[in-house]
Amino acid sequence: MATTAPGAKICLWYDREAEEAANFYASVFPDTRVQSIQRAPADYPSGKAGDVLVVEFTVLGIDCIGLNGGPAFRQTEAFSFQVGTRDQAETDRYWNAIVDHGGQESACGWCKDKWGVSWQITPLVLTDAMASGDPAVAKRVFEAMMTMRKIDVAAIEKARRG
Repeated sequence: MATTAPGAKICLWYDREAEEAANFYASVFPDTRVQSIQRAPADYPSGKAGDVLVVEFTVLGIDCIGLNGGPAFRQTEAFSFQVGTRDQAETDRYWNAIVDHGGQESACGWCKDKWGVSWQITPLVLTDAMASGDPAVAKRVFEAMMTMRKIDVAAIEKARRG
């Protein structure tokens, strides 16, 4: 019996921690779950028979595959999950979960989890203001955002109002 449905999925390369990462994401984000774990049927270059090889999971409803492919490739900021948040409490909850679990802060709402996957924790007030069609609003909000690590919703709202 097939464990996956046809269609596109995001494949994230991990050294050996795909199951740990998928379980962490499921503990933090809604509409996130581990769907299946597939073990290697034989030894392979970076592992042994019986090791977790592939973990199928969803993150916020996005189908993903975690591949334990060994240390050959690392995550980069060229790929990130952008997570829209409703308010400061939700922004704080996601940001702190990632950073406090071995991750690291970056600029403008970006952070990395302990496995190197990048996340943009982005309050909707920020994206709404940037897309408002008013160049002055977009400029003020953009300039405010550029000074931040985790996005401060109150500061973005203040910049939006001018």
